[in-house]
Amino acid sequence: MNFIKKLVNWYFRRNSLPYWCIFILDGFILLFSGLVGFWMFSGWENLIQHIDGVFYSLMIYVLLSIIGTRVFHTYSGIVRYSSFVDLQRVAYANTLSLALSIGVHYLLFNAPNPPFEPLHGRHLLVMYCLATMLMWSVRVVVKSLYDLTTLDVQASRVLIFGVTSDGIGLAKNIRSQRPRRFVVKGFIASTSRYKHNRLLGERVYSLDDDDMREIIYSQRIEAVLVSPQRANDFRNNQELQNVLIGMGVRIYMAQGTKELRSDGSLLSDDDYEGYQLKEVSVEDLLPRNEIKVDMASVGELLNGKRIMITGAAGSIGSEMVRQIAVYKPASMMLIDQAETPEHDIRLMMAREFPEIKAETLVTNICQKTRMEKVFEQFRPDYVFHAAAYKHVPMMENNPSEAVLNNIYGTKVIADLSVKYGVKKFVMVSTDKAVNPTNVMGCSKRICEIYVQALDRKLKIEQLQQRPSSSSKKRHVYTQFVTTRFGNVLGSNGSVIPLFREQIRNGGPVTVTDERIVRYFMLIPEACKLVLEAGTKGNGGEIFVFDMGQPVKIADLAARMIKLSGAKNVEIKYTGLRDGEKLYEEMLNDKEKTKPTFHEKIRIAKVLEYDYDQVSKDIDELIELSKQYDDIATVKRMKEIVPEYKSENSPKYESLDRK
Repeated sequence: MNFIKKLVNWYFRRNSLPYWCIFILDGFILLFSGLVGFWMFSGWENLIQHIDGVFYSLMIYVLLSIIGTRVFHTYSGIVRYSSFVDLQRVAYANTLSLALSIGVHYLLFNAPNPPFEPLHGRHLLVMYCLATMLMWSVRVVVKSLYDLTTLDVQASRVLIFGVTSDGIGLAKNIRSQRPRRFVVKGFIASTSRYKHNRLLGERVYSLDDDDMREIIYSQRIEAVLVSPQRANDFRNNQELQNVLIGMGVRIYMAQGTKELRSDGSLLSDDDYEGYQLKEVSVEDLLPRNEIKVDMASVGELLNGKRIMITGAAGSIGSEMVRQIAVYKPASMMLIDQAETPEHDIRLMMAREFPEIKAETLVTNICQKTRMEKVFEQFRPDYVFHAAAYKHVPMMENNPSEAVLNNIYGTKVIADLSVKYGVKKFVMVSTDKAVNPTNVMGCSKRICEIYVQALDRKLKIEQLQQRPSSSSKKRHVYTQFVTTRFGNVLGSNGSVIPLFREQIRNGGPVTVTDERIVRYFMLIPEACKLVLEAGTKGNGGEIFVFDMGQPVKIADLAARMIKLSGAKNVEIKYTGLRDGEKLYEEMLNDKEKTKPTFHEKIRIAKVLEYDYDQVSKDIDELIELSKQYDDIATVKRMKEIVPEYKSENSPKYESLDRK
């Protein structure tokens, strides 16, 4: 017994046996099968009497089998990794060999004084059928022994969420991994259609009919693996997630499979090879629909162009840098006032996009003289304006800084874009600009008003322009586009990194109010929508993104605690911060929307403003903000944006009662 164990371990420690060793083994199987076939129809006495002739004939048939093995690549695989496809190849090769052997049989039978003992058709049929079954058996036994000898007792018992091609592909990939991390004990189907079926020998369980708690307990399930094409179904099944998280079952998703093929086709077996399974974070479980963006057409517009990005080191700005760089712009001007994050962007560009000319500039966009020199030298075709102060409580305490950075900074970049012939100016705004209740939201709303009024002014000028007879060339008018969306997952200063840090420190996890809800979107998805809306907009639009379903922050915190496995971590409600809403709106009360080129993007129809009046109001606000009188500054902001009503901000609420 020990000898056999040592022999098995010796064999499986080798990479693989040479193909000729397997051919010799298959040759002996053919010889044995041929002898059995001759004995079945002729008996022992005839077999012994004509043993030499039978042996010579069988050697001819063994040599003929080489043709079948070459045609169907029987020995291209490794026996220990044999699959159904390999067994098919063996059957096809033996079928071809049978056909060739029947043809040779007549030549041998009709030859004068042959040294062979020709085998008749029935002999050959039995021979190749038996040989096929024995070859299959050898491969199945070797694979089974390999699976047993390499089984890691520490491998986790898992269920796979998803059946048919995607679930099977994931299971095959798991079974081929060495050392094993997981042992598949079944599949989970969303409906009862596959109930009582088996895939790869394992049972399929139905969410409609089976009690998942009982199955997890009885099968000692430690983890659930979500197949790539069922990720969205899993995210939207909050009930199943609660069962798994409540029972301490880990959840894994495949990295790099959040987006399927652009043509919507199924993944092949090759697509499952090489990816890694990652234990999910709460971001992976938030319900959302897949967002498909025509990035190819976006890339055509940006390819070979000069691109400027402000706030390039921030969460949104840095992702836009990555996505735009893929399409090989002629050059990029990346601006941010945060030195260390900007240095990280410089290193990233040098590492990932060395062929692109990219300049990283550390400066403040409010420095008009500096920015004018940058525009004069760089001459951008597209400007993506993401620079802004965004933290609500901080801006509530520093309204003058919100005006100077957000509003004046936007005005500087917008005016220079017009002066230096920028083709398109794309501003990143926020859902907090809708019916603003805080200084930050109001500052972004004023930015929206200014760029829209400027765009309207330019369009009027364009209509009034009459090209002279000496020059048919028309002046380039900048188009101003605004994009408006909610919170992005994992951005700097957002609740998810904060909660994660609080859980790591043992709690408590602080939530401002039990009722508070927010919209969330992945940073890459948000940036793709910004790029598509920005490049395809005609100017003057405020594009509003469909953020999906709102998420209750208290539930988010509770789920993060359970996913972390932390014990005795409490949730503490601290009360709404200054200027904070219980919920964010996506559209103003007076706004209407209309559809666009993308189902997730709509255009908000807002009030139109006269540029001269808006410019005068903003200039006065900027000058007033330099006095750093918070009350006076906020009062003027409320006059420009009448719908701005302060909430949870006692300092400014009194201004609404006057």
